[in-house]
Amino acid sequence: MIKLAKIISTFFGIGLFPLAPGTVASLVVVVLYRFFFHQISWPLYLVLFLVIFFLGTYTSSVYARALNLKDPGKIVIDEVAGQWLALFLISPDWKWLGVSFILFRFFDIIKPLGIKKLENLPQGWGIMADDVGTGLAVNVLLQIARIFLR
Repeated sequence: MIKLAKIISTFFGIGLFPLAPGTVASLVVVVLYRFFFHQISWPLYLVLFLVIFFLGTYTSSVYARALNLKDPGKIVIDEVAGQWLALFLISPDWKWLGVSFILFRFFDIIKPLGIKKLENLPQGWGIMADDVGTGLAVNVLLQIARIFLR
């Protein structure tokens, strides 16, 4: 089970990248969204998000426990879930994708709006929740921007 947890929580090994694995994982999600996932219906998109979230919560708990670390940098499924949520209903135009990516990475680093407190949740919940909170905040900002920039 630990091998499978490692594969999923590192997003098929991207988390093992030696430099900025969370950023790389977020960028991969943006590219996948641009070429594939922006085309799927919003209910299916949300179902896939929930699958990523709950699978990520479980596997990151297992893998972090195996590494004896609270939130290892190798675990990037949280960035995948957060960036996935940040992109929900966003235009696949590179301009919007770039803004989503930059805002998500920036907010993930500074963790505004009490998002940092979500890290205190136990095990995989804490690993996943702060990035999902960040993704939600970015998506809300982008949806508001879309309304005003039409």
